[in-house]
Amino acid sequence: MTTQYNYDRRGGSGTFLAFLLALVLGAVALGLFVRQARTGAMGRIASLITGRATSVDVSAPVVVEKIQRLQRLETVVYSLDTVVEGSKSSVVFPDLLAGDRLLLIVHGQTIAGVDLSQMKPDDVQITEGASGRSIRVVLPPSQVFVTTVDNQHTRVYARSTGLLVPADPNLETETRARAEQDLRKAALEDGILDAASRNARGTVTALLGGLGFSQVEVR
Repeated sequence: MTTQYNYDRRGGSGTFLAFLLALVLGAVALGLFVRQARTGAMGRIASLITGRATSVDVSAPVVVEKIQRLQRLETVVYSLDTVVEGSKSSVVFPDLLAGDRLLLIVHGQTIAGVDLSQMKPDDVQITEGASGRSIRVVLPPSQVFVTTVDNQHTRVYARSTGLLVPADPNLETETRARAEQDLRKAALEDGILDAASRNARGTVTALLGGLGFSQVEVR
């Protein structure tokens, strides 16, 4: 007596291919995870999976280089509208006859920040502790980068010229130049440099925190 067994190979083949595909996709996902996990808890998990520690070079020269990439970090834009007076008088005749006077409504801005390209390796101190790595950074002093008058939103409000003289064509240009000085002075008096330093410290602190330092001090 002969017993015959019939096997349906199609179902077994499909299951094997699905298993193989899942295995390949899992290996790819694991590889991507290990490649991307560099710091923190994910980095420790990746180290356990691969059996080797993942390290990131955070020496002082490297940290300085990363900070210097920010270049001239503009952190404050101070805008102001003001009225500036310009005038010219004669030493002989009164202004009614030989004077020239104008009122200029000025709109301008002053930009301040920190020039991080001035940083040196000595400005960065890294220490190892029980709780992890700590870093202390001293930034360059803040400075005013530029003060400009917005010519499109600046206009002559009033002008009066003496009866005996024509209007001086250079008076408006000279008044605009003095307006830039007034804008810069007003920004400094309002504490633009302190605000620029404070904002720069916040930006650099966030950058260093992303590098995995447990304690960050930026001055």
